[in-house]
Amino acid sequence: MIEKTELRKILCDELIELAKEDDRIVVLDADLCSSSGTGPFYAAFPERAFNVGIAEANMIGVAAGLAASGKIPFCNSFAAFAARRTYDQFTVSVAYSRLPVKVVGSDPGICAEINGGTHMAFEDMGIMRGLADVVCFEPTDGYMLKKAVREIALNNKPVYVRLFRKIPQLTIFDDSLDFKLGKAIEIRDGKDITLFASGIMVQRALEAADILDKEGIKAKVVNIHTWQPIDAETIVKAAKETGAAVVCENHSVHNGLCSAVSEVLVQNNPIPCEFIAIKERFGEVGKLPYLSEVFKLRTEDIVDAAKAALKRKQA
Repeated sequence: MIEKTELRKILCDELIELAKEDDRIVVLDADLCSSSGTGPFYAAFPERAFNVGIAEANMIGVAAGLAASGKIPFCNSFAAFAARRTYDQFTVSVAYSRLPVKVVGSDPGICAEINGGTHMAFEDMGIMRGLADVVCFEPTDGYMLKKAVREIALNNKPVYVRLFRKIPQLTIFDDSLDFKLGKAIEIRDGKDITLFASGIMVQRALEAADILDKEGIKAKVVNIHTWQPIDAETIVKAAKETGAAVVCENHSVHNGLCSAVSEVLVQNNPIPCEFIAIKERFGEVGKLPYLSEVFKLRTEDIVDAAKAALKRKQA
């Protein structure tokens, strides 16, 4: 069942199915095939899979060349390497050149766990969304990823995907999901406050909404999976309906989802808004529960932030 399938396997399986139909699909790795879970693609299409070694910047250059020759390359590495280490090559060879290279950065934010601070990319989506016309996407669960892969592949723009490689603690959607890249999803209705969330924070936002509901507070939960282009229409609609918000992301408070939502609100419908995000910190070694507490990304932190936003709303 998909609920028990790691996200990296879903990605690889979908790429294999696409590759059977479309010989433009190719896969690149920087000596992390086992971590990325792309081994089965290498076995199925050895002539369309390339391990460039521990040379991430070169991987982006190779991918740009493949894209320029008509291929659709998917590059895989840890988010710290896929975004930070390759940024200039991605900027010039891919984004500036408007080539449809797809980059998958895995284990973003605190999901890097015991790999520690050097491998915790708190800023990957921020730097990627700083580039013109680059799509930045973070799947919520396996059902969403399964539906997204084909759309990402056929999108003619550069795409950055931040991927929690393994299965989330909870499956949010099912096969009935109506998914469109760039279109946020309202998961839960509410009239008092909106919780905007992405990635692993969606489950926590839903849990926070349950806690708030017991206290008579009705929280709307909106999953913003595509950070760029941002779904301004849905954000503004939710802001007008509830009048307060909390933005929840496993990422730096700077330049990521908090910034993206704030940019929309300040121009269209300013409301009290609190942020659950990494604030002026580098990463450290630990497991997810510990890191969630240290960096204040817990369900309880969302509840507290919601109450603070509501207090400002009522002032």
